[in-house]
Amino acid sequence: MVRSLFAHFQNGSYMNNVLRKNYPELGEVKAPYVHAVKHGGTLYISGLTAFGTVAQHKGIAEQAEEIFCQIRKIISAEGSDFSALIKVTIFITSFKEIDELRKVLYRNYGDHLPASSLVEVSRLFSPDLSIEIEAIFGL
Repeated sequence: MVRSLFAHFQNGSYMNNVLRKNYPELGEVKAPYVHAVKHGGTLYISGLTAFGTVAQHKGIAEQAEEIFCQIRKIISAEGSDFSALIKVTIFITSFKEIDELRKVLYRNYGDHLPASSLVEVSRLFSPDLSIEIEAIFGL
């Protein structure tokens, strides 16, 4: 077993299992990234925002709900749900609306609280955006 696992890594086949995916229901990607990368039994979802949606010009709670809707579309397309959520990294531009954000997080996580990092940044790529979320799921 150990030898076959070592050979698996040594010949590079482990890295051949990388699948980069875009999800048409999220719209066209116009930057140098993909919506998600599958590797082994893990799905890494790129940082998502409410850019280009009706929530873009709204508060952090509305933007977060839009992002969770996008995440739900991705994970549903992969045949899974939020029970497989491992970790999130959340970037926000201000802690002013943190109570509203927490309500959205609890509502979307349900009983499946993930490991989490919450980082305040000076701004995101558009001044209208208040939040960006990356997520990692086990498949």
